[in-house]
Amino acid sequence: MTSDALPRTRLFVDAPLAAGAAVPLSDVQAHHLRGVLRLAPGEGLRLFNPRDGEWLARLDALAKSGGAAAVERQLRRPLPAPDLWLCFAPVKKDAIDAVVEKGTELGAAVLQPVFTRFTDVQRVNLDRLRAHAVGAAEQCERLDVPEVRDPVRLDALLAAWPAGRRLLVCAEAGAARPIAEAAVEARGPAGLLVGPEGGFDAAELDLLRRHEFVRPVGLGPRILRADTAAIAALAVWQMLAGDGRDRPPHRL
Repeated sequence: MTSDALPRTRLFVDAPLAAGAAVPLSDVQAHHLRGVLRLAPGEGLRLFNPRDGEWLARLDALAKSGGAAAVERQLRRPLPAPDLWLCFAPVKKDAIDAVVEKGTELGAAVLQPVFTRFTDVQRVNLDRLRAHAVGAAEQCERLDVPEVRDPVRLDALLAAWPAGRRLLVCAEAGAARPIAEAAVEARGPAGLLVGPEGGFDAAELDLLRRHEFVRPVGLGPRILRADTAAIAALAVWQMLAGDGRDRPPHRL
């Protein structure tokens, strides 16, 4: 079977994938396959996870309570993912959904909501965001799903920041290098931090400047909305320092 003939449907599963394995499907997955995609037993699909890669499978059973798929052969081996974290102040529903979806498509390994003084949104629906991350990973050919972490306050994020990981803070004003320059010179694990619509307050900026791992970067002459800034920063970073120049996925 050539790659052009492969099933378009992809599902992320946590179960081990190997030739001949029977993989259980959740009731949510079964409902999507039956009610939305109109698939039936015997039809093909692709299953994936970061441990085992991507595999061709066939639907064995579908019911309201769940389903099962039989694994046939491997299509892609596991691959290392870019070690890039996206930290962002939560924004309103549609915008935060877009940050998670596009962040997944652009290869962020971790999606970390961060509460700041001017953050308007004080509650984050993690179940919804994690579901969006899974859906985006299934559609964009990723072999993994980013970790959507519980929200933290900015001071707690900085206090627990791991040694050896730089943090590029998207700055609306003040001294900052263009993000393209910082990305070209980048080596090793990194994180991007995007503030709220109102920006960081003076005390938060002072706190950021006190940490040696913080690098202020600029995104150009225009003031971007928070969700736009997160997507733009990720896109620039991936094209210059990440996997944005890699070829499309190779099938076995």
